[in-house]
Amino acid sequence: MPRSNRPRRRTGAASRKWAQGAELDLDRARAGIPERQSAPDGEWNVRRITPGSAAKDYTCPGCGQMIRPGVEHLVAWRQDSLFGAETALAERRHWHPHCWKTRSFRYR
Repeated sequence: MPRSNRPRRRTGAASRKWAQGAELDLDRARAGIPERQSAPDGEWNVRRITPGSAAKDYTCPGCGQMIRPGVEHLVAWRQDSLFGAETALAERRHWHPHCWKTRSFRYR
């Protein structure tokens, strides 16, 4: 006798799960996706860290101040690194949003 691929019984929980349409949190959805930015100092990947995801202390390279846990900030790393993507990712830095926007593009 051939086997049926149909479920024998329907569970109410499985059908209701997809029928309700889960509410989408746009801030949470955008937070994990790096945004590519062009600037005079190169191409950058910039990812926003929400207050709920900020769990450690970081030092902002723009102002030298601490970024405390629970404070929204940005993580930036070079897109066009000479030494490859892994090196660029290892050299990523955490910035205050204002410091990132107002950073100077001076070449050293």
